[in-house]
Amino acid sequence: MLIAAMNPSQDSVGMGDGGYYAGSLAQKRHYYAKLSKPLLDRIDLQLEVKKVKLEEITSTVAAESSGAIRERVLAARDIQLRRFQPLKRKLFANGQMKNPEIKKFCPLDGEGNRLLQMAVEKFDLSARGYFKVLKVARTIADLEKVEKIAPQHVQEALQYRSLDLSRF
Repeated sequence: MLIAAMNPSQDSVGMGDGGYYAGSLAQKRHYYAKLSKPLLDRIDLQLEVKKVKLEEITSTVAAESSGAIRERVLAARDIQLRRFQPLKRKLFANGQMKNPEIKKFCPLDGEGNRLLQMAVEKFDLSARGYFKVLKVARTIADLEKVEKIAPQHVQEALQYRSLDLSRF
């Protein structure tokens, strides 16, 4: 497992009246061009974490508890273990699926397929990136305890490729 971080780009520090991402798109592309596409292609989840606003820090609205999140994750892991139990190859998580398992366990409906095809064409998503999006979408559906991957799961999974897709 690899977890990595990098310094924020100059335009993302949220200073001044411009707020978040006040810099130009060209500045952002230049900054993220330092990361090679083959490297990003191998990272399942790529998130750009924005500066937290003071209102969010001081909010009295209760967030979901870590205990509730833990229960959701354990339920999703149980779904995955049951799904992979009949396989000859020992798998315990969606991230371990290879292409044959992805094709078997991650079917998309017409709309989800169109959405992913559009992302492949528009953002030059590689075959590796395509399959990673499917695995993440499968996990999102599992977290929701939903059998079929819906278009909104594909959309959310694509959002987790933000650094890969920010080049465009």
